[in-house]
Amino acid sequence: MSLTRPFRAIALLRCLPLILIAAALPTTASADWPERPIHMVVPFPPGSSPDLLARTISEPLSQALGQPVVIDNKPGAGGNIGTRMVAKGKPDGYTLVYTINGPLVTAPELYKKTLGYDPLKDLQPITLVATSPNVLTVPATLSVNNVADFIKLARERKGELNYGSVGPGSSAHLAMEMFKNEAGIDLVQIPYSGFPQVISAIIAGDVQAGFMVPAIAMPQVKSGKAKALAITSLEPSESLAGIPTMATQGYPGFEAISWNAILAPAGTPAPIVERLNKELSQIINSDTVRKQLAQQYFTAAPSTPQGLTDRIKKDQARWNTVINQLNLSLD
Repeated sequence: MSLTRPFRAIALLRCLPLILIAAALPTTASADWPERPIHMVVPFPPGSSPDLLARTISEPLSQALGQPVVIDNKPGAGGNIGTRMVAKGKPDGYTLVYTINGPLVTAPELYKKTLGYDPLKDLQPITLVATSPNVLTVPATLSVNNVADFIKLARERKGELNYGSVGPGSSAHLAMEMFKNEAGIDLVQIPYSGFPQVISAIIAGDVQAGFMVPAIAMPQVKSGKAKALAITSLEPSESLAGIPTMATQGYPGFEAISWNAILAPAGTPAPIVERLNKELSQIINSDTVRKQLAQQYFTAAPSTPQGLTDRIKKDQARWNTVINQLNLSLD
């Protein structure tokens, strides 16, 4: 026998508190997460700087979440392949990517036709992890001691000086092209397969300069085989104390920062994103991790998800200008 309208109304009112409580609860996937291991894709080879930093983060994250965080190295195409894999992955909180800024910032402009993902649409930022400036590095035998000296020499030997990069579109390439444009100098790019090869060429005098990652440059600077003329952060770096910024040597606003970040596929439930951000922020800010980052010349820099989004947008605008000035495409 069907209920009359008054009885139906009473029944609904009695159920209303339960309905409201259920609506306020997170989805089952979010409430129970994580129930199995989480895979953190690193789109670079084992032993690379991103790989080492990801492993520094993954161990305490495993402890915080109560599940293993497994590192999956998926190198190729400057980090684009592994990043694309995560961008197209299932947004359930079990797949993350630990990547550098290149696949998020410069890749969309360099690979307009073939990239296969949009960082701002296909990925959910979790947090920025750490930042590091590049180091303008020259041979120890080069008769320059600061940026002004180098510019003077480059103008005297117009078109004769070479610089090392790790290929077109790399941070080493784009930072130097920005410097060339602002300083009005002419240098010839010599691409190498990696930063170890670039620093070897600098030491040998095969190239006269390069914007280097500190972990590769500084051991050679400390040994007296190379000189560090400047760093590319706007503020001095604690881990690179004594090396002046480009900004204080006549180029205010000159910034070319390398950074690392953790992201998930777009659509990952908000409670999972919030949990990851909370746990990772505490881990990154811990004394142990900050010291480990500093050993590789990185500064801990956790952020909100929106803060990472803003950083991607800001850096895309900066480097898209340089890429377009060069009329550079890698498709």
